[in-house]
Amino acid sequence: MHTLTDLGTVVALWAHPDDETYLSGGLLGELVAAGQRAVCVTATRGEAADPLAGPEARSALAAVRTEELDAALAILGVTEHHWLDHPDGGCADLDPAVPVAQVVRLLDEVRPDTVVTFGPDGFTGHPDHRAVSSWADLAVRRSAATPRILHAVRQERAVDPELDEEYGVFELGRPRVCADADLAFQLPLSGPALDRKVEALLRQVSQTSGLVAAVGRERFTAWIATESFALPAVPLGAGEGG
Repeated sequence: MHTLTDLGTVVALWAHPDDETYLSGGLLGELVAAGQRAVCVTATRGEAADPLAGPEARSALAAVRTEELDAALAILGVTEHHWLDHPDGGCADLDPAVPVAQVVRLLDEVRPDTVVTFGPDGFTGHPDHRAVSSWADLAVRRSAATPRILHAVRQERAVDPELDEEYGVFELGRPRVCADADLAFQLPLSGPALDRKVEALLRQVSQTSGLVAAVGRERFTAWIATESFALPAVPLGAGEGG
């Protein structure tokens, strides 16, 4: 299992504002605290979180979520952030050539040692998440940089399966589950590091306030206290012809 130092410079590539904090907020904060470079990339502004919203409401929500992500990243100490500015809910319908080229350019510029992102399952099965996973795989293969890629996974022992089920976390699909021996990196958070992640999530009020109010801060904190990553289940490029 890798250590934080082993990860070197990290690019974290996610689909929507709050993905980065839920799945890698602890990691990003610890990297910055250790003096390592952490670059966050977000594919969309999250404007489709309310599927019933019209164009004006979507535009307003995009602005809110942009400000919320800025605030969350400030708590985590992340100063390098890039928007890809693709449509929320529409990533899977895009020609991947454009987003992949964006990510390749960024990887060539940053030259990261590690890219953290979704696996093909998208962690929750969301089509945007799954699309971003495929973009990351293609970009890593095409980049002049040679980073390892790590996928967000769930540990074998679910932390709070009742919360997962009650709030439909995995309604669209379930994440890859790994035994501890199969993890490439795991970060159990406690103390100030955990407090920092919780505070970053609380800055994303539109996405977290209802859940925290319903389950309580203590249960919410326990639910997000461990981050787990694994190497791709299938090596990048495996099975491709040509």
